[in-house]
Amino acid sequence: MQAVEAIWRIESARLIAGLARFVRDVGLAEDLAQDALVAALEQWPRDGVPDAPGPWLMAVAKRKAIDALRRRDSYAQKLILIHREAEPPVDDWDDAIADHLGDDLLRLIFTAAHPALTPDAQKALILRMLCGLSTPEIARAFLVPEATVAQRIVRAKRSLTDVRFEMPTRAELAARTRQVQQVVYLIFNEGYAATAGEDWARPTLCHEAMRLGRLLASLLPDDAETHGLLALMELQASRLAARQDADGEPVPLLEQERHRWDRALIRHGLDALDRAEALGGGPYTLQAMIAACHARAIHAEATDWPRISALYEVLAHVQPGPVVRLNQAVALGFAGDPSRGLRIVDELGDKLPGYPHLHGVRAELLDRLGRGDEARAELDRAASMSRNVAEQRLFRRRADRIKPRR
Repeated sequence: MQAVEAIWRIESARLIAGLARFVRDVGLAEDLAQDALVAALEQWPRDGVPDAPGPWLMAVAKRKAIDALRRRDSYAQKLILIHREAEPPVDDWDDAIADHLGDDLLRLIFTAAHPALTPDAQKALILRMLCGLSTPEIARAFLVPEATVAQRIVRAKRSLTDVRFEMPTRAELAARTRQVQQVVYLIFNEGYAATAGEDWARPTLCHEAMRLGRLLASLLPDDAETHGLLALMELQASRLAARQDADGEPVPLLEQERHRWDRALIRHGLDALDRAEALGGGPYTLQAMIAACHARAIHAEATDWPRISALYEVLAHVQPGPVVRLNQAVALGFAGDPSRGLRIVDELGDKLPGYPHLHGVRAELLDRLGRGDEARAELDRAASMSRNVAEQRLFRRRADRIKPRR
């Protein structure tokens, strides 16, 4: 069962995207993919996991898709006979489904960014289909009731039923680019810090998001924020190998072994950042500039926290939001002003209810102010709120390190 789940998390996004392009119905594509998963759950425990599980799942889903499309063709032919407009049938669905899979994920993302969907519906749909999160996990990520998320997903699929599954025209491209960037970064973030489950990170999602970011950069070579987003993802992904120790336990940024950071990704990220800054840049570029401060520091003590704090000040004006302000509070603490950082955190309490990192940051600032007992209590609260098992252990280890006041 665990092997099937792990493979599904890796393969499901590409499977759904590949199917959606040809059945032209996102909901049907997800149903077909789920049918393939059911077949795997029935056969793999008995026969063993195949050597190529991805193609196996696609072959099963493909057979079911062919049946569905042939039924649709039959119906279309009947419509033609009574002089109604219908799509011409495809002669060989088996060959068609195997073609052009390379761009399908990006096509699906552009489809999900259609104006017919609200931003919240877009995010919920992507987290469900491309990141493999359950409805309860998405609800916890958005801090909304499960029923709300379920309704968003159902409405999103219904809205996309009449939307053509294809890349937008040049005129539509610019209008959807910002939403697509948000979706790609959403995928990256779910890979970098998993919302729930046993895993601290899901590197496969990070690498898929970076691949999509490079495709976007090739499509939009003069768009500053596309290069800024790519820079941000590459600079953050350079730390993936160092974010866990030999036992799989999470390692905070300032405790990581920096010789394990991927220098090639850092170089690529810094090159993309140079391009973004030359073109103007925006919020993603500012965040990439912050990530570059960490990448350029030889060791944690060399981090330019005053510059990071100043960049967050700018970012808070350009893209105001509680998470940006929370990160600014962290930077202020390391830059030598934990009191101001704590005031910012206290102002955010009502804006980030149930958000464990709010209490993690508050604990860091309280500890710097010598209020260890309060800091430990905040870390206990953070651990109780988190739905990621590895993150829970990290919060509790941090609490254990704080010395009790005598």
